[in-house]
Amino acid sequence: MERVDLTPPTGEAGCRADAYASAPLLNCLLREVAVPLPDGAGDRRAHRLPDGRLLRVRAGRRPADPELYGAGAWHPIGHPELVKLVAEELRRHTGLPGGDLPAEMLDSREAVAALLTARARATPPEDPYLRSEQSLLIGHPYHPAPKARGGGPVASWLPYAPEAHARFPLTLLGVREDQVAEEGDTRALDALGTAPPGYRLLPAHPWQLELAGRDLAPAFADGRLLRLGTTASDTWPTAAVRTVYEPGRDLFLKFSLDVRITNDVRRLWRHDLRGLRRTDTAAGHAFAAMGPPAAWLSDRGYRTAAFAFEQLAVLVRDGLRGHLLPGAVPLLAAGLAEGFAGSPLAAATDPAGWWEAYLRQVVPPVLTAFDDHGVVLEAHLQNTLVAVDASGTPVQALFRDAEGAKLLPDVTRAAGWERLVYCLVVNHLSEIAGALADHHPGFDPWPAARRELARHDLPEIPALLTAPTLPGKTNLLLRWTGADGAAARYQPLPNPLAHPAPAP
Repeated sequence: MERVDLTPPTGEAGCRADAYASAPLLNCLLREVAVPLPDGAGDRRAHRLPDGRLLRVRAGRRPADPELYGAGAWHPIGHPELVKLVAEELRRHTGLPGGDLPAEMLDSREAVAALLTARARATPPEDPYLRSEQSLLIGHPYHPAPKARGGGPVASWLPYAPEAHARFPLTLLGVREDQVAEEGDTRALDALGTAPPGYRLLPAHPWQLELAGRDLAPAFADGRLLRLGTTASDTWPTAAVRTVYEPGRDLFLKFSLDVRITNDVRRLWRHDLRGLRRTDTAAGHAFAAMGPPAAWLSDRGYRTAAFAFEQLAVLVRDGLRGHLLPGAVPLLAAGLAEGFAGSPLAAATDPAGWWEAYLRQVVPPVLTAFDDHGVVLEAHLQNTLVAVDASGTPVQALFRDAEGAKLLPDVTRAAGWERLVYCLVVNHLSEIAGALADHHPGFDPWPAARRELARHDLPEIPALLTAPTLPGKTNLLLRWTGADGAAARYQPLPNPLAHPAPAP
C-alpha cells in the first residue's frame, strides 16, 4: 500500500471524522438508554437521558449534530464531549465504570480520521465486489466503537485496513510436520508456495505476526517455524478485517487477529474450530437441498501450529466463482446499506421492484435453513452477499461464516428464532430498507417485507408480523458491563412489520 501522511485531519475533514464516529454511538445511546420526547420542530428530535439531561440530534438512520440543553439553550457537542456524556450517563445508569470502552470510543474516532486521510490518496479497487467490501467507514451502525483497532499506533494497522483500500501479500511460514494441526480440506494452502522437506505451508496475516511476535520467538529459534517469504500475489482485506480475498485464486482466508474489533478479540478460538466441520456440514447440506440460486460459502477446513493453535490458525473458505450465477456481480450487503461508488441500491429507479427482488433472494434461504434443517444463519449485513444482474437487480444471495451459525437443538428453537430475527430483520433488512427510503423519500418498504415473510409457513411468522416489538441487540450496554461478546442481550424495539392498528 502507498505510504500516506498520517497527520489527523482537521477542519472539514475533522468534522467528517466526528460525524462518522458519532452516528453509531448516538444510535446506541438513543436505542439503549435514552427516552424519546414528543416530536420537535423540523428534523430535530429530543431525548431525555437517565440523569434528566436533554439531548437533541438531527434524526435519521445516522443521527447527527448532537446538542445538549443547558442554561436555556441548545449547545452543540463534538465527539469527545459525546463520549464524556455517554460515560457519565452509563456510570449512573449501570453503577459500573465501563472499563476500556471510553478509550475505545475515542480510538474509533481517531481510526476514522486516519482512514479518511488514507482514502483521500488511495485508489479504490475497480472490482465492485471488492469496492463494496472496503466501503465501510461507519461500519456497524449500532456499535459504540465500530472502527477501534486496539489502540495501537495508526502505522501498525493502517496497511491492513480494508477501509483504506489496502492490499498486501501474506507471510508464508513453514510449520514442522509433527507440529501441524488441521481438519477438513486445506489443500488450497499448499498451492500458495513451497515448504521445505519436513514442513507444511502456513500462510499468516502480517499484522497478526507482529502482534504475536514475542510469543512465537521460541518456535522460530528452535526450528518449529520457518519464514518462507510472502505470497506472490496480494490479498485484499474484506469488511471483517481479518478475512482476506485473493481474486486470482478465488480464495478466502480467515485468520486470528489479536485485536478487539466491535465486541470481541478476533481470534479463531479452539472450541469454535473444533465444532466448525459439524456446523459447516449442516449448512452445506441445507443449501444443497435448497438448490440454486441461494449459496453457502463453505468454511472447508483449518490449519495451524499445535503450539500456537489459536494465534496462527487460518480458515479456508470457498471462493465466489463456483457459486455465482452467470454474469451476476456479488456485493456485500453492508456496503449496500452504507453506500459506495456504483452501488445498484443508490441507482435503483424502481425502489419497489428492486426491494421485492432483494427480499426474494435473501429471506427464503434463511427461513428454510432454520425451519427445514435446524440451521440458524447469522444473516447480518456483513455475512450476506447479494449478487445483481447487469441491470443492478438482485438475483442471488450468498451466505457465509459457519463460526457464527448455530444449530438446533444446540440452542432452543425460541433462542434460535430470536437470533434469526435480530440478524435478518433488525440488523439486515431494516438497514437496507432505510437506505432505500433515504434515496426515495416517501417509499415504504415494510408492506413488501410483510408479504415476503407471510409467504413462509413457519409457526413463528404470524407473531413476527403482529408483535409490537422486535429484539434489538444492546452493544453499548453489553460492552459497558463487560459481558462476553457472544452473550447477546436484546431489548424491545418498535416492530415496523406489525400491521397498523385499525382506526378507532
